[in-house]
Amino acid sequence: MILIFGGTTEGRLAVDVCDQAGTPFYYSTKSDLQTVEMQNGIRLRGAMTAEDISTFCAEHEIKCIVDAAHPFAMNLHQAIQMQNIPVIRLQRMFEPHQEGVIYCQSYEDAIRKMESYDLKCLLALSGTNTISKLAPYWSKHHTLFRILHRPDSLEIAKNNNFPQSHLIYYPEDHSLPSKEEERKLMQEIGCDAILTKESGESGGFKNKVNAALELGLKVFVVEHPSLPDHWIYATGKYGLRRSIEHLAPDFFKLKTGFTTGACATAAVKAALISLLYQDTPEEVHFALPDGEVMTMPVQVEDVGVASTVKDFSDDPDVTKGCKITARLTPGTQGIRFLHGEGVGVVTLPGLGIPVGEPAINPTPRKMITDEIRALTTADFDITISVENGAEIAKKTFNPRVGVLHGISIIGTSGIVAPFSNEAWQQSIAREMQVAKAIGCEEIGLVSGLKSEQALKKEKDIRCIHYGNFIGESLKAARRIGFHKVTLAIMIGKAVKLAEGHLDTHSHKIMMNKAFLKSLAEPEYAGRIDSINLARELWSFMPSSFFDKIEELCYQHCKTVFPDGELEVKLICENTPS
Repeated sequence: MILIFGGTTEGRLAVDVCDQAGTPFYYSTKSDLQTVEMQNGIRLRGAMTAEDISTFCAEHEIKCIVDAAHPFAMNLHQAIQMQNIPVIRLQRMFEPHQEGVIYCQSYEDAIRKMESYDLKCLLALSGTNTISKLAPYWSKHHTLFRILHRPDSLEIAKNNNFPQSHLIYYPEDHSLPSKEEERKLMQEIGCDAILTKESGESGGFKNKVNAALELGLKVFVVEHPSLPDHWIYATGKYGLRRSIEHLAPDFFKLKTGFTTGACATAAVKAALISLLYQDTPEEVHFALPDGEVMTMPVQVEDVGVASTVKDFSDDPDVTKGCKITARLTPGTQGIRFLHGEGVGVVTLPGLGIPVGEPAINPTPRKMITDEIRALTTADFDITISVENGAEIAKKTFNPRVGVLHGISIIGTSGIVAPFSNEAWQQSIAREMQVAKAIGCEEIGLVSGLKSEQALKKEKDIRCIHYGNFIGESLKAARRIGFHKVTLAIMIGKAVKLAEGHLDTHSHKIMMNKAFLKSLAEPEYAGRIDSINLARELWSFMPSSFFDKIEELCYQHCKTVFPDGELEVKLICENTPS
């Protein structure tokens, strides 16, 4: 069993991740103010001492603790430290120290530093629980506190004899103010300094600090407390899941993995570190496309040369376990990607990579470039190679799309989801059950990250990835009780669905050019023979053709979702990637 300590945005994220396992877990918060809907979680309320935690963990056979509490919940952090149980810290992302900000190690240190300035009015944005800690300052100096307008917060202010006339309240919906709203407030009250704590991105830290700096105010920041080095740290959903998979192997039925693109990125960063700093790291940190920071083991083989092994997830990918090596040499033409053994060469247009270039897709190229540019402005030539890549490629569809002599370095999210028909379909159903339990009236079924991003630009909707199981996903939605579904689909899957294939996996169904030609006007039909990927249709087909595809997709989907309100959206992809 897993025990999560939350009450924060990170706590909600931990619940979302763990709920997908279909395995029971516990979610503990100090108060009952946070509303969290869970399908498989058991809610605990009330503060827990170290002894309480120890007793609970022993009685309920807790194998792993997820600390997703507020960074400044030091009493809880210390109580967790006293347990002889592995801990995953779901940590907020913190901004690098900014020029012009006065950083303080504690509230006592903040008071000393603030008193060294002749401040006329301080706006304290550090939370209700810091009123008592800052009493030595506000009892002598004009101070305004912004707090939540709720009984417990008002009671704390009253018990500490803080003047009610000096209280400012957050909006009634408790939303975090924008930078412009923070700036307006500071101007209206006429403060010349603010005090806040290093609460991270989810705490609105950046908006407060940047607004104050733009107005020329003094900015005092209490740094977040440090936590034990031996804890495992995650900054998002992927890192949390992978950490749980490691510490509690039976919690998730199948394990996730890294894409070849993520592996190449880690290898490049290790090679770069060896070049720049003459260091040989055993692991490196790197960012996924969504900004989440991950860690991967690496092997530095020589100066400027490093490798990693694509880890053994439960996805039946032919590249599982292969060795990916990166070699960096100084260049003169920016960041260039050169062909390495075992990596395919692009021989046909339509992949978003120039013909003749190594088959390293745009997302991995950007991930690699971002990691390099975070450390240096120097130019490099990068050669990625894959051991036995040419043999592995024979088991893929690369030759059919014009990628020859090796595999592709791919991945849009950096993470490989475990893929087996039964497990994937069960995962889809579990996500729907969670969505239903938290009150969602409509769900979005999406083919991947791009279609999810496109759909969310149009509506605020909970999205579930259907993989290739369109028909099974719609059946599950109907069975679970959803009456409104929006299905977002990219053209590659759409052309298969339009022909009537509700399972669109490429191992089973290939693009049928004869079918596509039957839908096209004569002047366009002949050009279909020359394409290798469905996305190339966007470059020459008229909108009426895509309207037909979308309508056929809708008709086939209605056969398995006949009673509910269904919308099918074909996601336009003018630029291949």
